[in-house]
Amino acid sequence: MAKFGEGDKRWIVEERPDGTNVHNWHWAETDCLEYSRTLFTNSLANLPILTGDGGLFIRITTLDKLEGESYVNIRKGKIIPGYELSLKLSWHGEAKDASENSLLSATGSVEIPYISDENAGEAPEIRISFSDDGPIGKRIKDAFVSKGKPLILEKVKEYEEAMSKGGPCRGASTVSAPGSAAAAAAGTKVELPAAEKKHKEKEKEKRGFKTIKMTEKFRCRAVDLYEIMMDENRWRGFTQSNAKISKDVGGEFTIFDGSVNGINLDLKEGQFIHQKWRFGNWPDGVFSTVKLTFEEPETGVTLVKLVQTDVPEEDRWTTCFMPLRFGMAMKQWWRTQREAGEILSSRGFEPSSALVFDVTIVN
Repeated sequence: MAKFGEGDKRWIVEERPDGTNVHNWHWAETDCLEYSRTLFTNSLANLPILTGDGGLFIRITTLDKLEGESYVNIRKGKIIPGYELSLKLSWHGEAKDASENSLLSATGSVEIPYISDENAGEAPEIRISFSDDGPIGKRIKDAFVSKGKPLILEKVKEYEEAMSKGGPCRGASTVSAPGSAAAAAAGTKVELPAAEKKHKEKEKEKRGFKTIKMTEKFRCRAVDLYEIMMDENRWRGFTQSNAKISKDVGGEFTIFDGSVNGINLDLKEGQFIHQKWRFGNWPDGVFSTVKLTFEEPETGVTLVKLVQTDVPEEDRWTTCFMPLRFGMAMKQWWRTQREAGEILSSRGFEPSSALVFDVTIVN
C-alpha cells in the first residue's frame, strides 16, 4: 500500500509545494456579486424592447440596483452555485404619431425582488410600473409587459445557466488553496478553508431534516383559495382556530392557535405563497420553508401543492399533521355550510368529490 510522506511515488494525491489547487480538487469559493452586476448590466442596460412598432419606442435604460449575495463553490470539480438577489431597472417609453411627433414620453421601473438558486428554472416575480397612467401611458405599459417581460425572463434564465456552469470560474482548472506539503509532511494539522467548514457543517445539519410534499384538489378558483389562505377571518372559520395573518411580503403570521408562526417571503395572488414556518416546540432559530402553489388546470378546479423543506426529522409527523388538519377542516366546513344552506356558491367554492390527498415525506 502506498504511504503518504514516505517518498512512495505511488502516492499521487498530495499537497503541491506551490499550494496550487489542481482541477479544483479542494474546496474553493468565489464571490460572484460583481460578476452578477456586470452580467445583468451588459444584458439589460440599454436594451431595446420596441423600436417603432405601433408608434411605440421602449427601451430598458439602466440597472439601478442589484443587492444580495452570489457565489460559486467548486470542490472535486463539482460546481455549486448559490445566489439570492434583488434588482431594479429603469425604462423609458415614448409614443409617436404617424408624423413622428411625440405624444407621450415618460419613464418606468422594473423590480425583481427575489432571484434565487433554489428557484432556478422558475419565473421570478416581476413588478412593472410606469409614471403615466393615462390611456397612452397604459398602452405603453401594456406593451412593455407583453414584449419586455419575456426578454427580462430570458436574461434571468441566461444568468442562471451561466452560474450553473461556474460563472466567472467557468473553465478554470486551478486556483490557489491554503496549506502546503511541508506542513503535511511535518505532521502539522492543516485547517480546512472557512467555506469548506461551513459547507460540511451545513451538510451535517441537513441530515436531521426532511421534506414534506402534499397535493390536494378543490373545486374553486385559484384566486379564491389564495384569498382564503391569506385572510385571517376565513382561516379561523376553516380551521376553527385563532390566526393573525399579514398579507404583505415580509409580514408575520401566527396560525393554529399560535402553534405555528412565521414570515411571508414572497406572495403572488392566485399563484403561490412562499413562507418561513416555525413550530412552537422546535429549538430556537429553526425554521422550515413552505411553498404553496395554486394550479388551475381547468376553470373552477384548483390543485394545491405544498412543499415544506427543512423539517426536523423528529417532528415530521406533527408537521405533516398540520396541513392535513387544514385540508380536512376545509372539507368539514364545506359540509357544514352546505347543510346550513350558506355555501359560497356565488364564488364557486366547493372541495372536489374526487379529492387528491397525497402526502409524501422524503429525505
